Amino acid sequence: MEVEAPAYFTPAPKSAATILCADCGAPVDGTIAGAFCYDCLKLKTDVTQGVPRDATLHMCRDCDRWLSPPTSWVVAPPESRELLALCLRKLRGLNKLRIIDASFIWTEPHSRRIKVKITVQQEINEGAIMQQSFEVEYTQNYQQCPDCMKSFTHNTWRATVQVRQKVPHKRTFLYLEQLILRHGAHQNTINIKEQHDGIDFFFAQRNHAEAFVDFLKAVVPVHVKKSQELISMDIHTSTKSYKFSYSAELLPICKDDLVVLPLALAKKSGNISPLTICHRIGTSLSLLDPTTLQTADISTDVFFRTPFRSLADAHDLTEFIVLDVEPLGTQKGRYFLAEATVAKASDMGANETTYYTRTHLGGVLHAGDSVMGYHLSGANYNNELFDKLEDSKHASTIPDVILVKKFYQRSKKSKNNRTWRLKRINKEASEMLPRKQDKERMERDFEMFLRDVEEDPELRAGLALYKAQQKEQQALEDAMDTAESEFGDEDAGLTIPMEQLLDDFEDMSMNE
Repeated sequence: MEVEAPAYFTPAPKSAATILCADCGAPVDGTIAGAFCYDCLKLKTDVTQGVPRDATLHMCRDCDRWLSPPTSWVVAPPESRELLALCLRKLRGLNKLRIIDASFIWTEPHSRRIKVKITVQQEINEGAIMQQSFEVEYTQNYQQCPDCMKSFTHNTWRATVQVRQKVPHKRTFLYLEQLILRHGAHQNTINIKEQHDGIDFFFAQRNHAEAFVDFLKAVVPVHVKKSQELISMDIHTSTKSYKFSYSAELLPICKDDLVVLPLALAKKSGNISPLTICHRIGTSLSLLDPTTLQTADISTDVFFRTPFRSLADAHDLTEFIVLDVEPLGTQKGRYFLAEATVAKASDMGANETTYYTRTHLGGVLHAGDSVMGYHLSGANYNNELFDKLEDSKHASTIPDVILVKKFYQRSKKSKNNRTWRLKRINKEASEMLPRKQDKERMERDFEMFLRDVEEDPELRAGLALYKAQQKEQQALEDAMDTAESEFGDEDAGLTIPMEQLLDDFEDMSMNE
């Protein structure tokens, strides 16, 4: 049996020197390098000739994007691959060379200079490849991109969404603002302007505005009307340019409002009692009869076919003291039906007037607690629906007091030093908005919204809450200790667990 001999690698013989270098006399292979050696070729030849050693990069300081000629703007963080590719494309004549390596050279961030070291190769003779490294310095100049230019120029928007609600407070807008921030629905806006009874959102494109309108319909009950205005028209090509306006009107009813339904609508809505309270705002209006725990949902279309207004809002709530609570054993979700005896907090010690009512707060109320409610006995409401209710067969079912929510005592320090914060949208104030006159009212509405977030877990579940800044932690802990010593467990029970809070709270404005 024959055994094959193992194969061995035999390197190719080196090319023999045929001539001497014309400058230094070193032996070289004249068939490859010509008449000069490699060292002499480096002195005589510059393969980077024609490639500039300096260039200019344009950056928009508002959106931090870089100009990629001719018209596109790209996002490129410092010393990133995207910025390096932009620098290489900026050099004329570099496409004729073979790029071997490219890297950034550190420069002072405030110098507005970017330095790049580039290594290239090029074949200068048949079989002779020259490799050379050089540095390019880029000057960073500022230039405003078209999108940011539109945001700083009047009458450049193409679509606007005007969100309005005809109520005397901003609680619903504060809730809507948190939903917009959580889902990032405001990213395509070029400007946001706050008006007296709402907010205007401006967009550069019509489809961005329509996407925002779809978002509003998915989170709040809103009625939208569309209009358009002709800006210009080319009679030769029949090309027209329009501006689009979307009027989004929110239902004029908010959480915890007292509502009187039209009798016909109450009968169609499961024969619910006409006197109800609004316990939740979603894609529809959710109403609750506190005496029976019966609920009804009124859609946006049904509401605007038979519109009505709330009988009283959260500013009309009165504080009562619970004297006695007797559960009735009926439960629906988180609500427990109970019979309660209450007295006005302002009457304690002055008279012995008490009120007997049914409430849906049987699971949270105990004797001695404070509760907020509407005092209907002797009240005079200028409301046509309420007058019809008093003249109907349901007049006997109108209670003296309707309890809405439990009232938690809060210390002054705990109100101003919460362990959590909410992000806010940067809005431009309208010229017609009297900010100084409305500042106190806006602060009061924001404080009411923060209390709702603390007290309502369902409301809090749909929002993004963030931890307080690190430098405030010690002051917050001291405030919580003071609250526990002054108010016991009531104030401490409103503390939101830390696992429900997010960490990043950078580059956003907030209202404290």
